[in-house]
Amino acid sequence: MPRMRVISQRSLGGPDVLEVVDVERPAPGPGQVLVGVRAAGVNPSDRKVRSGYVRLFGDPPFTLGHEFSGVVSEVGASVDGFRVGDEVFGWVNPPHGAYADYVVVPSTSLAAKPTSLDHVHVAALTIAGLTALKALEKVDQVRPGRRVLVHGAAGGVGHLAVQIAKARGAHVIGAARAAKHDFLRRLGVDELVDYEAEDFARTRDVDVVLDTIGGEVGLRSLATLNPGGAVVDVVGLGLDRTVVRERAEASAVRFVEFNLTPEPGDLDALVRLADRDGVAPVVEEVLPLTEAGRAHSLCESGQVRGKVVLATSSAD
Repeated sequence: MPRMRVISQRSLGGPDVLEVVDVERPAPGPGQVLVGVRAAGVNPSDRKVRSGYVRLFGDPPFTLGHEFSGVVSEVGASVDGFRVGDEVFGWVNPPHGAYADYVVVPSTSLAAKPTSLDHVHVAALTIAGLTALKALEKVDQVRPGRRVLVHGAAGGVGHLAVQIAKARGAHVIGAARAAKHDFLRRLGVDELVDYEAEDFARTRDVDVVLDTIGGEVGLRSLATLNPGGAVVDVVGLGLDRTVVRERAEASAVRFVEFNLTPEPGDLDALVRLADRDGVAPVVEEVLPLTEAGRAHSLCESGQVRGKVVLATSSAD
């Protein structure tokens, strides 16, 4: 039987628990597609699951990775719209994640790859891009004349939120370390806040805050908002969220907790953002699949601008 490599872990812990394992290559069932992975994105949620900070998939072993770009290798029964050789991208859930040479996914979790981006950049787009897009759309206030404050603006979600908000015509304020300000200027950020040297809570006349940091950031961001404005939390960590919601209500603003649940059609929205609006993820580094542990260590350093991607050499 054909074989493939996956990145697995037998225990919870640091990046060193990630190891290369040789396994039998799966075959697609009805409604499924086997994709030869060309690249897989690394996300904060991967690291939280690896360490056991978040327990979503039970006990190891499992393979991490939610987003990928690749080439259709085999199509199962009852699948329309995909053929062997098609370039596609999509999402998949552990325990059989995207840190692998091949993944089997439902055809509804796939779309044709954006033509404007290569596999590496497409793999970096899916989860962070959908998080940024759907979180901003949830409050329906990102349009010309609106002021949007993005925390962690140089991070995976943040730097895409900056581009999406700019594509919608908003005035964007980016909060990040000073060392990342030149990077954010190149993305088109209108105002910059060095959160290490100044108090971002003194910023005023904000309509939407995107909180990618957590902790006390959401609570302190309430003071920046105009009446009717909203803080959108994509992290869900830190203070008791009841306290933040009550404080928001008392201040005539909103506190919105957002959790990404991809749906059919979402990927098409990303294709439009990439091919029509020019939204593109910035990839800090591309590492071989076998260096997944190093990729996690790099991401945990806090120095990454944009995303880190694992590249494979699957043979279709």
